[in-house]
Amino acid sequence: MRIIEIDRIDAPGTEVFASLTEAQLRSRLDPSKALFIAESPKVIDVALRAGYEPVAMLCEKRHITGDAAPLLERCPADMPLYTGSRELLAGLTGYTLTRGVLCAMRRPAEPEAAEVTAGASRVVVIDGVTDTTNIGAIFRSAAALGIDAVLLTKTSCDPLNRRAVRVSMGSVFLVPWTWIDDANLTPRSLGFKTAAMALTDRSVSIDDPALCAEPRLAIIMGTEGDGLDPDVIAGADYTARIPMAHGVDSLNVAAAAAVAFWQLRKPAGV
Repeated sequence: MRIIEIDRIDAPGTEVFASLTEAQLRSRLDPSKALFIAESPKVIDVALRAGYEPVAMLCEKRHITGDAAPLLERCPADMPLYTGSRELLAGLTGYTLTRGVLCAMRRPAEPEAAEVTAGASRVVVIDGVTDTTNIGAIFRSAAALGIDAVLLTKTSCDPLNRRAVRVSMGSVFLVPWTWIDDANLTPRSLGFKTAAMALTDRSVSIDDPALCAEPRLAIIMGTEGDGLDPDVIAGADYTARIPMAHGVDSLNVAAAAAVAFWQLRKPAGV
């Protein structure tokens, strides 16, 4: 491990942690150079176990022989490890590091939708959800509640955004996911019936027997404020709602996703 102690916030080599935006990290012009940032030992551990490649680490001094030690043993011997005081690293990144460790990792090639949904019976389509916290929470629920894959329209937030990764507690590394162009057409072309989560006159309850019995179902979740676009709702095979009490009309998209994932889990024997 190449341990490099830094004494200023513009130290060479630390740009990936300090000055590159999320868009620059994605490096769409050269996908082979695309990176993302994983934060905290637990999240980094999940990523390493899932096969993600680390390229550099930023770590408070005290964590080199502490929380980060088991991670460092699994990283390449020539990988740079930049270290300094807690205050210096906070000044460099602009925020206090969660558990004192950041890791820059190689972004994998984006798979085709057919690849991530092969053999799947339950998938979620995230359409236009831009809040990083909600994206992370949806992925965590998807991993915990048996969703086989996540499909995101390109108007949604990047699941490998640093905050989304942290909120998901690394679940973005556990559930296959990719980008799609159309919330209804793509899953239908892969053999799924689509269920738009929305409040309309034709919405059925999420415990509707026909809906729950579908062998391959894509659950479409919409934006935090306005919900799904009317065209997406009109094009879905089902429109489904969560029954509410006390006059509450809706739930936050992340909470609604967790309820829907549990109720619409794959039928026994599928």
